Formats: sequence, structure tokens, C-alpha cells
Amino acid sequence: MAAAPVGPGAAFFEVLDRHRASLVAALRRGGPEAGAQGTRLASSAEVLASIENIMQDIITSLARNEAPAFTIDNRSSWENIKFEDSVGLQMVAHCTTRKIKSNSLKSVKKFALILKILSMIYKLVQSNTYATKRDIYYTDSQLFGTQTVVDDIINDISCMLRVPRRSLHILSTSKGLIAGNLRYIEEDGTKVHCSCGATAVAVPSNIQGIRNLITDAKFLLIVEKDATFQRLLDDDFCNKMSPCIMVTGKGVPDLNTRLLVKKLWDSFHIPVFTLVDADPHGIEIMCIYKYGSRSMSFEAHNLTVPAMRWLGLLPSDIKRLNVPRDSLIPLTKRDQGKLDSILKRPYITCQPFWRREMEIMAESKMKAEIQALTSLSSDYLSRVYLPNKLKFGGWI
Repeated sequence: MAAAPVGPGAAFFEVLDRHRASLVAALRRGGPEAGAQGTRLASSAEVLASIENIMQDIITSLARNEAPAFTIDNRSSWENIKFEDSVGLQMVAHCTTRKIKSNSLKSVKKFALILKILSMIYKLVQSNTYATKRDIYYTDSQLFGTQTVVDDIINDISCMLRVPRRSLHILSTSKGLIAGNLRYIEEDGTKVHCSCGATAVAVPSNIQGIRNLITDAKFLLIVEKDATFQRLLDDDFCNKMSPCIMVTGKGVPDLNTRLLVKKLWDSFHIPVFTLVDADPHGIEIMCIYKYGSRSMSFEAHNLTVPAMRWLGLLPSDIKRLNVPRDSLIPLTKRDQGKLDSILKRPYITCQPFWRREMEIMAESKMKAEIQALTSLSSDYLSRVYLPNKLKFGGWI
């Protein structure tokens, strides 16, 4: 029988406990870091009625000898995005739209594909069955061309119908992993017991369906990269820092990983931290967890965790720890462009400490992967860096 994880003593968690107390106080006050509660799922009847209304509009257009068209919110434009520190990036109420016309050579194929996927969604909801995005793609892979085409259309439909994607009975295959002190029951009754050992559990594909979540974790650590996540497991970090939870989205997080992090925050209000590379790409990923993204801004209330903190790797840590210069990487033009873009985003104005870190990166013209800490010692990340950060409040 495996030994129960034994973490540090109560004194280690004093600063973390105070941080959690401040988050809970903000929650009671309704402050910005409380975050928004997720919106309810639309009922099957509501989804079916919405699709029927769209089909009725198409029939009406044809009866008038007019070419039918879908009106889609323009999700790619910053003009349609507003920022609220309690929610993150969300779509404005009256945003610009684009027409997907049935009588235009440029858009007729997309019109037909939207119609096809709408009919598939109608059948799924009507029969109370589910399909993955991959299932949808393989119903006619030659017609769709690529998985990305299907993904974009499903998001457009979700936005057009004003319902969360899982209300459409379409699931996405999870790529994320979770480990640590957490137990829950999946929708089909499967009992899942995440462990602090060397093996992680796949993030469920139906986050809405999981129930009876139980944890005594002191914090949730989001790790950007799978390689770093696996290294922390190999170093027995979860056991040494128990009780805690670790999650990785293996780079840019999929929807299910973001939904899980949001559900854990809403359920337990434990401190949430991110561990990302000290580069523009890592910062971008952190911003997605905290404030969301343009493309999914219509579902921000279900996905963002504004209370999340940046634990590492901070650009200022590189200088403070005297990380050897040969372990650093020069910023490329693409990196500099990404950094400039992030610095112009609306949420950076309320994050002066984040801005300063990015300015340090810009001034040094260097970036660093988390693995750069191995130049100090092979287990520096798990043995020194993270424990000290967590014990003494080294987050921003």
C-alpha cells in the first residue's frame, strides 16, 4: 500500500493561507478578483428552439426569393472586446458582425458547412447523445478539409446561438493532465482519485458532468509545459508540497483544461498560480487562463480565473538568481512583436507588476525557459525555486 503524501508543516503554508483569506474576503465583497460565476447551461429545449428559429429565417428568406445568410459576431476583432477585471476579455453587447452568404462564391461553402453542422447538433441534442469535434470532422473529412474548419464553425455556432459549447452536445478531446490531492466522480459514475505519484490523470472531456469534487489542497499550480509537469512529478513535488493540485494544458490550454481550472476555483477558492516560461509565449498562455482570449470571449464567464497569480518564471528572477547568460535565448522579432502586442492589451493597465516584468524582458532582449534553472542545479525548480516562492509569497 502506497504511503500517504506528507507535505511541509503548517508554518510553511502561512503566507498561502493569508493569500487565500484575502481572496475569499474579495469574493464576499464582490471585488474584481472574485471572478464571475459561470453562466448556466442552456437547456436542450432552448438549443433546439434556437436552431429552429435560424432554420425558419432561412425558409422565410427563400420564400421571399432572397439569398439566406448567417450573421456571425466578429470574434477576431479587438474592437468587439471589452475588459472587466472581474471577468477578463468579453464580447461587447453590440459588436460588429459579418455575413456568411449563400449566394457568394467566397462564403457559400462555409454557409453549407454551418448548415450541415447545425443539423448534426440538432440530432445530437434531440437524441441526448454527444460527439467530439473529431467525430464531427470524420463524418466527412474530405468536405471539411481540416479539423480547424470544424472547430471554428462550432465556435461560431456557439456564439451565434449564445450558448456554451457543451450545450451543443459537442465535446473536445482533452489533452491536459491533472495530479495531486483531488477526487471526483465522472458523469458515468467512474470514481477518479488523482494521486501525488508519478502518473497523472487525463482531464475529463465533460467537465460539466463531474461531481462530488473533494480536495484539501492548499493551492493549484498550472504548469505551462508537459515536460516541466512530468519533471515535477518525477521529483516528487506533489508529495513534498502536499496537499496541492497540479494541472498542465500542455502549452496553449484546450477548453476542457480551462473549464477544469475554473471549476476548481469556483468550487474551492484555493490560490491558483501559473508556472510558465519567461517568454512572450508563456505570458500569452498565462493571460489565457487568467483573462481569456479573443476567440472565446463570448464564453469568458465560464473560463477565466482573474484571481490567478504569476508564480514564475519571472524575468526579474533570472537576474536575481544569476542564471548563466548562456542558458538564456535572444528574443526574436516575432517574440518582440508578441511582447509589444501583450503590453497594449487592456488588462495590462491593472497589472503594473506584470508590465514591469515584461519591460525587464524587453530591455534585456532575452528570454528563458523554465529548464534554464537546471543550470543552477538539476532539481533547483522543485527543491528550491518553487518551495521558496510558495512559502514567502513570491508571486505577482
